[in-house]
Amino acid sequence: MKLSELRELSKDELLVKKAELKDQIFKLRFQHSLGQLESTAKLRNVRREIARIETLAGEKDRKAKAE
Repeated sequence: MKLSELRELSKDELLVKKAELKDQIFKLRFQHSLGQLESTAKLRNVRREIARIETLAGEKDRKAKAE
């Protein structure tokens, strides 16, 4: 998901998306440990996506406190 698409989401939607990605990364790690994961780059991409969401959620928090 692109950053511009994430910026359009509300704080609650970001938290739901983060929970989905955490579940996905759990499944990917499990596949990796079993040797069934085809592309280890997926792990990296999901971790980065989670970091983007956490950053945007923090920005929204700081913006809400400033107002």
